[in-house]
Amino acid sequence: MPDPEISYFELQAYVGTTKHMGGLETTKELIELCHINKGSYVLDVGCGVGATACYLAKRFGCRVIGVDIQESMIARSEERAQKEGVENLVEFKVADAQNLPFENALFDAVLCESVVTFIEDKQRVVSECARVTKSGGYVGLNEELWLKTPPAQVVERVRHIWSIKPNILTLEGWVELLEGAGLSNIVARTYKFDARRESTQVKRYRFEDMWRMFYRTLFLYIKSPAFRRYMAADRYLPKDTFEYLGYAIFAGRKP
Repeated sequence: MPDPEISYFELQAYVGTTKHMGGLETTKELIELCHINKGSYVLDVGCGVGATACYLAKRFGCRVIGVDIQESMIARSEERAQKEGVENLVEFKVADAQNLPFENALFDAVLCESVVTFIEDKQRVVSECARVTKSGGYVGLNEELWLKTPPAQVVERVRHIWSIKPNILTLEGWVELLEGAGLSNIVARTYKFDARRESTQVKRYRFEDMWRMFYRTLFLYIKSPAFRRYMAADRYLPKDTFEYLGYAIFAGRKP
């Protein structure tokens, strides 16, 4: 249990959920842009609780490795692979996105969803993703961005509530990172927040998963003073936040 103090990611790991902007619908678009199929060998960087990695294995029958810097996330991912019956196709390990423990040109596709936003040295992460991608393979990102210049109040609230310490980039900033990693044929699609699209988050999980999330959240609220303090804090975004904050998916091909 995340105690005595709670962070955004520790809470996600304990409850058993991973949030990616745009839900499963956006993940599916990213998978398509990266040309993932049954024969693909895929790396999921910052895999969280393993939802995307297990989806890939179950939907396409491809081999996937998921890495995350938090041991608690890896534990949840391994539980999920067992429950989904894809443990023979999916492997999880603790690793830093800034120093991936893989040889050069190993994977057909590398995915990274709502991870690079939270890291200061973004260029290093994207370059590491490109390094371990085969020639002709793809790097795909799903990350937050500013659609237009936000007021300082919005910037600070978003960074506080989502535990984002580095700056959030613009579309141009993200494209420069992919180009800086040597990727070409870059595709970028931007999105505004859409409640219908976000609701597809739940399609990542089975009913059993949803019930477990509810139970763990309730248990945490009853048993953990730190969680009650966390929930009692002012965690509401300004009502105009999503006029400025959106997200985008990017795919670049390694020459």
